[in-house]
Amino acid sequence: MRFASPRSVLLAPLIAAGLLIAGLVQAERTPAAADPLAIADVPATQAPPVPLLWQVRGEHGTLFLLGSFHFLKPSDYPLSGDVDQALARVDDVVFELAPDEMASPMLATQMMQAGLRSDGSRLDDELPAGTVAALGAWVQSNLPTLQAMGMSAQTLQMFEPWFASLILTTTELGRYGLDPALGLDTNLGRQATEAGKPTSGLETAQQQIAFFDGMDRLEQVQMLQEALAQTEDGQAQIELLHGAWRNGDADTLWNEMAVDMRARFPALYARINTERNDAWLPKLEQMLQETGDTLVVVGALHLLGEDGVVDKLAAKGYSVERVCSACDAAPATAKYPTVPFPAVVEPALVPEPSMPETAAP
Repeated sequence: MRFASPRSVLLAPLIAAGLLIAGLVQAERTPAAADPLAIADVPATQAPPVPLLWQVRGEHGTLFLLGSFHFLKPSDYPLSGDVDQALARVDDVVFELAPDEMASPMLATQMMQAGLRSDGSRLDDELPAGTVAALGAWVQSNLPTLQAMGMSAQTLQMFEPWFASLILTTTELGRYGLDPALGLDTNLGRQATEAGKPTSGLETAQQQIAFFDGMDRLEQVQMLQEALAQTEDGQAQIELLHGAWRNGDADTLWNEMAVDMRARFPALYARINTERNDAWLPKLEQMLQETGDTLVVVGALHLLGEDGVVDKLAAKGYSVERVCSACDAAPATAKYPTVPFPAVVEPALVPEPSMPETAAP
C-alpha cells in the first residue's frame, strides 16, 4: 500500500524538523500553560508503543539505538518496559540535540534570527499567486494558534519559506493531538536528568538550523507548498506515520516514507537524513570503543533502511539485534535477530587460587 497522496512524503522532513520546532514552541508557551509532561496520571488505554530499539555491541561498549517520534500524545505513555530497562541500564544518554540546549530560551531566538528575511522583502513576494492565497487562508484560520506562539499574519511575512513550513506543520500536528513537548526525546531527556545520567547531543542547534537555512530558494518554496497541501488531506498520513511508529513497524516507516522521499526529493533527503547519519557514524563507533552502555535517541528515520545507522554499523561488522520483548520471534529472513531485553553479560568470575595446606609445625 502506498500513501494516498505522493506529497505526503514531505511529512518526513517536516516531522524530522520537529526537534527544532519543539524548542521554539516550548519557548513561546505562556507560563500559565498546562504542563504537558504531567502524564503520570493519564490512564493507560492501550498497550505501550512497540519500541524501535536495537542493541549494537562493540569491542568494549554497547549502544542501544532508539527511534524517536518528536511529536506524541499522552496516550503514547507509559513507554515499553524495554525502553525503561535500557534507560536504567545505560551510563549516559545521547540525543540529536542535548537536552540543556533544547530547553534553552536562546534556541527560539537562534531559529527566528536564522529564519528572518534579510533583503527587506516579504514572504509573499517569492511565492506563486496560488500559494499566497493558500497561505493567507491558512493564517486567517489559525490566528489564535499563531498568536499563542507570538506570531501574526504580519510577522510570518518576515520569515523565509523553510521557517514558515515548520510553523505550519507543527500547528497541523497539534490539531491532531500530537505535541512536541510530549515527544520521546523531551520525555527521556527529562527522565535521564532526574536519574542523574549525563546527557549530550550528536549535533548543535546551529548545525540543525543550518540544514534548513541552507536549502535553496526553490526547495524552500516547494517545502512550504507541500506543508500547505498537508493542511487539506494530511490527517490520514499523519495517523499512518504515528501508528507505524507506535507499532514498531520499521518496514512501513521505511518503505512508505523514506523510499518515496529519497526518490522524489533526493537533495532534501540527503541533507535531512543521509549526510547526518554519515556524520554521526564516527561518534557512534567511538562510543562502541569505550567501556559502558549508552542509549542513543534519534528520529526513527535515522535508524531505518540501508541509509540508516543500524545498517551502516552492521556493515562495519558490529553485532546488531532488534530488542523487542513484545515482538514475535523474527522470521529466518529477518535482517537482525529479535530478542527480549538482553540480560547484562557479566565477566566470568575467576576463583581465587587456593593456598596449599602446610603441615602444622
